Amino acid sequence: MDAFYASVEQRDNPELRGKPIAVGGSKKRGVVAAASYEARKYGVRSAMPSITAARLCPTLIFVKSRFDVYREVSQQIRDIFHEYTDLVEPLSLDEAYLDVTEPKKGPKSATLIAEEIRKRIFETTQLTASAGVSFNKSLAKIASDINKPNGIKVILPSEALDFIANIPIKKIHGIGKVTAKRMNNMGIRTGGDLQKYSEIEMVQRFGKVGRFYYKMVRAEETREVRSDRIRKSIGAERTFFEDIISTAEMKERLSYVCEKVFLYMKKTDNYGRTISLKIKTPDFQQFTRSKTFNSEVRSLKKMKEVVFELLEMNREFFDAARLLGVAVSNLVKENIGEGVQLEFEFEEEE
Repeated sequence: MDAFYASVEQRDNPELRGKPIAVGGSKKRGVVAAASYEARKYGVRSAMPSITAARLCPTLIFVKSRFDVYREVSQQIRDIFHEYTDLVEPLSLDEAYLDVTEPKKGPKSATLIAEEIRKRIFETTQLTASAGVSFNKSLAKIASDINKPNGIKVILPSEALDFIANIPIKKIHGIGKVTAKRMNNMGIRTGGDLQKYSEIEMVQRFGKVGRFYYKMVRAEETREVRSDRIRKSIGAERTFFEDIISTAEMKERLSYVCEKVFLYMKKTDNYGRTISLKIKTPDFQQFTRSKTFNSEVRSLKKMKEVVFELLEMNREFFDAARLLGVAVSNLVKENIGEGVQLEFEFEEEE
């Protein structure tokens, strides 16, 4: 979807249309959850501190998030997907992989089906979507960003190697910012530069993940679209308008976060062995501390005890917190897949 959260807000509030808006946060505090394309022209991006976003775009309008509405719209979109295939692998509320090798209806053409789905999404939700079409997940993912917003990009097998050779390293799905910077320092700036390395050289330089990169840049990635993805972690975090200074107040806020995470674990009957505490300081330093057990933590009381213990053990390393979070991993139902991040509204200003 194109700027999903922001587009939903502009759809539902005509006064916001054509204006730079940010969903989440405020001019004083918080983090941008999504930015409209009008805001992106100023450099505003998701996950950016709100104060930075406001500085980049003085006319930026901050809008409170409505995740219940986003989930409802997301379900409408997924219902459309499932009309064409049962092989749907959601990545988030606004993105998914579809395998339409054997479609349930429509033409046996991924390109034509993608166009049909985009049209159906707009007719149903009045929102635009962009699509990437190719013969593996990595290329489809890269292609989906090429002609945004409201566009489509097709990468044929005969075009794949040349296409990869000419794109910047940072555009290749699976290569993060840190790795891209490291590669740039090594003189690797495009997919073509990476294609020059043998598989052994890739492993020597990047470890086991080097094999994945080797296959990626040769268009040999073969991951299937999984409709049964299982969570690898469950977590929640909360950003505060005012810095939290006292340990007692930190525990009070963490207690609430623990309750939300535990409720989700109980609801899905999916408990984990590793409890992690996340702390972000006013100067945006981030600490993550974890503790792992031989069996799953199935008690909210035990979970809170572990989180409080991790907090107390590391209290000397920071004076205040602007964000506190809790995550649980090594889950009972763990399999290849992404974690789920529970959403919280930013605290209201007094």
